[in-house]
This record gives sequence, structure tokens and C-alpha cells, in this order.
Amino acid sequence: MNAAALSLYVVFAIVAFGWRTWVQWRRTGDSGLRLHAKPGTIQWWSKLAFIAALAAGVAAPIAGLAGLDPIGVFDTPIIRVVGLIAAVAGIATTVAAQWQMGTSWRIGVDTSERTELVSHGVFASIRNPIFTAMTITAFGLSAMVGNVVALIGFVALLVALQVQVRFVEEPYMRAAHGEGYDSYAGRAGRFVPGLGRLRTPVAIEASD
Repeated sequence: MNAAALSLYVVFAIVAFGWRTWVQWRRTGDSGLRLHAKPGTIQWWSKLAFIAALAAGVAAPIAGLAGLDPIGVFDTPIIRVVGLIAAVAGIATTVAAQWQMGTSWRIGVDTSERTELVSHGVFASIRNPIFTAMTITAFGLSAMVGNVVALIGFVALLVALQVQVRFVEEPYMRAAHGEGYDSYAGRAGRFVPGLGRLRTPVAIEASD
């Protein structure tokens, strides 16, 4: 399954990042990439965790192909098949959620700009469906490989997503959209429907 996991990872990277960036540029003349973060800020630490997760996502299947064995509990055909199904479903869901964002799609946050608040489609019940789909994809790929590198990468992704959403994106959205975001966040869950709905304001950290 290591070769299949590596292939799916490449597909995921191409469609979720490369293709979507190209579509954004064709639509708006802007790539949608907001990757700058001042060193030492929360956004900067989140970015490092994302980089670590992405690097581990590539390294894990390569290490498996080189002979690194999976952890015992993951070394079963059922786990690998479940992982394959989850990875494929996660990739498809990531692309669908990114498409629903339209021109508001971004990677990263620029606190000086204000994009449209997207609250239709899957966003009506989940505020961060792209991150949810990415988590499903990462879980699937990690299950397919099952070695320690894959698990480290999955944990790094979970940490990055929690930090990015709770301490960077949610404060930014509240500052940008005010009561409109408060009302929306009170209805829609953070990563799954009904869970993580916001009730109280949080402070914003500047990205530069």
C-alpha cells in the first residue's frame, strides 16, 4: 500500500493545491496564497506544523518502500482498505469544498483583506469542511502506510489545524465580519456539524 499511498498523496497535492491555485488565478488574477507569516507569531508556528505534516506525508510511504515496517495494530488488510477508502473520499471532499468557496478560497490569512463569508452548501453546517476533508485524507493515507512517520505527520497536521483555526482564522473572521460571523459560527460546527460552535469573541493576532 505504500506505493498507492504515495500516488494518492501526489494526486491530493496536485488537485488540492496546484489545480486549485491555478483555478483561482484564472478566475481572479490572484493565486489565493497567503503564506507570509511573521516569525514567532501563532500563524508562523502553525505554518511550520503544516510543513512538518506535509513533509511527513511524503516521507512516510517512501520510508515504507525502503523497509520501515508499519506499527503492529495498523498492519492488517482491513485497516489498509479502510485507509484507502478514507483517502479517496477525503480527496474528493476536499476538492468539492474548495470549489464551493469560489473566489473566497485562500491558503493562509492576510488580515488586511476581507473576503466574502461563505455559508452555503457544506459550509452551512461546517465552518471548516476543507480542513475536515484534509484530516480524513491524512487519516486514510496514514492508515495505508501505518508506520511511525505517518503517525507523526498525522499528529502534526491535527495540531496545525487546531492552532490555525482557533487562534488565526476564527479571530480574523470575527474581526472581518463581526456579528455576521458570530451568528454563522453559532450555527455551524467547527469541523463537524453541531460541535465547536462559537459563543464568545476571541482576540485577533496580526500576521505581520
